[in-house]
Amino acid sequence: MELFAYEKEHLSALRPRLAECALFLRRSGDFPLSAPGEIALYGAGVRHTLLGGTGSGEVNVRCAASVEEAFRAAGFTVTTADWLDGYDRILAAAKKRYFARVRREALTGGMAAVFGAMGRVMPEPDYELPLGFGETAVYVLSRISGEGSDRAAVKGDIYLSDTERRDILALRRAYRRFLLVLNVGGPVDLSGLEAVTDILLLGQLGTETAGALADIVLGRANPSGKLAATWCAWADRCTLGDFGEEEETRYREGIYVGYRWFDTVGKAPMFPFGFGLSYCDFAVEAPEMSVTGRRVRVRAGLRNLGALPGRETLQVYVSVPAGALDQPWQTLAAFRKSGGIAPGEAGDAECEFDLADLACYDPAKQAWVLERGDYGVRAGISSRDTALIGVVTLAETVVLRRCEPLFGDPGFADWQPEARPAEYPAHLPRFAVASAQFPPAETAENPERFPVEPECAAASDEALARVCVGMHSDAGGLDSIIGNAGFTVAGAAGETVPAPCAVPVPGLAMADGPAGLRLSRKYYRDAAGAHAISDTIPASMAKMLPAPVRWLLALKAGRPGENAVHCQYCTAIPIGTAIAQSWDRDFARLCGDIVGHEMERFGVRIWLAPAMNIQRDMRCGRNFEYYSEDPLLCGAMAAAVTAGVQSHPGCAATVKHFAANNQERNRTNNNSRVSERALREIYLRAFGICIRDAQPKCLMTSYNLINGTHTSSHYGLVTRALRGEFGFRGVVMSDWIMPPLYTSKTYPGPTAAENVAAGGDLFMPGRAEDVRSILDALAAGGLSRTALEESASRVLRLSRELHAPAGR
Repeated sequence: MELFAYEKEHLSALRPRLAECALFLRRSGDFPLSAPGEIALYGAGVRHTLLGGTGSGEVNVRCAASVEEAFRAAGFTVTTADWLDGYDRILAAAKKRYFARVRREALTGGMAAVFGAMGRVMPEPDYELPLGFGETAVYVLSRISGEGSDRAAVKGDIYLSDTERRDILALRRAYRRFLLVLNVGGPVDLSGLEAVTDILLLGQLGTETAGALADIVLGRANPSGKLAATWCAWADRCTLGDFGEEEETRYREGIYVGYRWFDTVGKAPMFPFGFGLSYCDFAVEAPEMSVTGRRVRVRAGLRNLGALPGRETLQVYVSVPAGALDQPWQTLAAFRKSGGIAPGEAGDAECEFDLADLACYDPAKQAWVLERGDYGVRAGISSRDTALIGVVTLAETVVLRRCEPLFGDPGFADWQPEARPAEYPAHLPRFAVASAQFPPAETAENPERFPVEPECAAASDEALARVCVGMHSDAGGLDSIIGNAGFTVAGAAGETVPAPCAVPVPGLAMADGPAGLRLSRKYYRDAAGAHAISDTIPASMAKMLPAPVRWLLALKAGRPGENAVHCQYCTAIPIGTAIAQSWDRDFARLCGDIVGHEMERFGVRIWLAPAMNIQRDMRCGRNFEYYSEDPLLCGAMAAAVTAGVQSHPGCAATVKHFAANNQERNRTNNNSRVSERALREIYLRAFGICIRDAQPKCLMTSYNLINGTHTSSHYGLVTRALRGEFGFRGVVMSDWIMPPLYTSKTYPGPTAAENVAAGGDLFMPGRAEDVRSILDALAAGGLSRTALEESASRVLRLSRELHAPAGR
């Protein structure tokens, strides 16, 4: 099987750098191995290696090696092949029984339950474990998660199963060298495995996941990742807020998400935010800081104490003084990953931040403020491995920007910690920053009106309504629901309607992400458009459908006849969490660049990614798609990926899901009840960073409500905050609205008319009823013609921009 040149180019660019996303949670010195030899491989992930999660984040790759195949290709002799054969037989039988049961359960609840079963985790089957096949063993622990279903604190998901714990400990005792590999998309409670001295968080790295593991085990690549979210024992998690509630989810923890809570209450997690070991230890040498105006610069030497070349990440945290506002013990303010550092050598790392970026939202003042007091600056290589290097002092509180409340009352007061006044040693360098360094406070105004294109001003109401609704067949059907609604690109998730112009402007094909493009691998084209021959729905969804429905979908798949069959083989890049674990903006941009190149190749104009919700709770089924629990790291990674995609003419990224979309259970009917301060400082901040640094061309709202209003219908969120405060100039689309999933009697589903009235531009994936919704609202006076013209104009401008010849 010969790969196309672009496939080879993309995989060869990715593989040498994938170790930057991986990290050791524990390391004894028994690895790397000096050369390939005999190796005993165990665990579900050996032959069933996971590239990523399920749902819209799936990528239909041409092929991908398993861990067993990658180790054989690297020159190893696998001594446990007979056991793996037996395990496969046991696993196949267990899967058949499991998915038959899950399908029965799902179908009793209708389409919503089918979606809810997509990410379900099958427990590990029981089996006998033979031991003693040489001196070295590797156990690959896999965990799937995905869209539509949240994770659970049960054995085989967040907890280890009894079989897994038994086998891992037995292997640790039986083999001289033993490595536990975590092929997972999120935290697993590793309690009880204290005896295991080598644990590698490999993650899910896309097409070359298994090859990257072989490179790491042989020392051909050195892991240099850092955790983008706190890993804790289940019993130690923050329990202040709700999770998994049917309709009302209260974010009572406020701004204390992830490490902000652990650090503030003084609780030590199993593995802290920013932590990660490589084959090398590093020493932080001579850290120092300087202040120019209101910018703080931190510099330090990073000395490699190991025997291999390696990379390290300088992390800077600030303790913001608590005054009128309570504050977490520390907040990530800046970071920089070093280049390669040779053994025994030192490399300089430098990063800086604007003091204004540490501002907090004061609900009483209705403003972003920097409170007077001492700002303690820490530098190090993880959130729990830092040293104080200086103090910045503000003599008086500074009001930076006045922003009136936009998001309503959540119905409770956020949790607040007991005040702990900070005291800093007298010997630390101190820097005074005067309030004059900050411009006079500005007031966030309503955004300026967007210009109306002449074609839109002249178009009929119905023509404009169709532009603001995704391209669809008036007959409707399952394709729109399952995200296979494209006409010009086979397997595309959706498409815009060609614009009503004298010179026609074609529609824009959209493809799901965020770990690459999800397209049909084979298709043909005729006068009606492109038709998928395979991969018409995500594999995880196909498992949940009853046999008659799967049969109908198979019939629906295209029959090429005499038409030529074409291929669309896409590259799976690492999941979002793994990209963030690299802490490397250049690597994130490379991932976006690869996606952009394949968009150009296949005619995709809009990538429905990156996904950048905050990892609020380890149970969220889509956390693997998201970057981090920290807004700065999340926003920086999303901006870099966006820049990579949009460096290709005619390609647009879509940041999503805006906002506070932090659980999968009943996601279309769930009301995220969040305070104004927590929304602004935690859940919206990453979007603001990405928009400021990369100006994505598109943004997708989320399924959930915020304090009682659907996000796609939320004028304060879409127009006042996004366009007015963040300066977003692009197209806003809804998530894929599926009426059968809106079952709440409390909160009716959103409408296309509400979407336009809120400042949105596209209601996806599109139905005839959505066009009628807009026309009815116009007739009734609930929607202005001006708002519709502005929305259609934004879609038209984007269409022209993305279809413009390169260089125009």
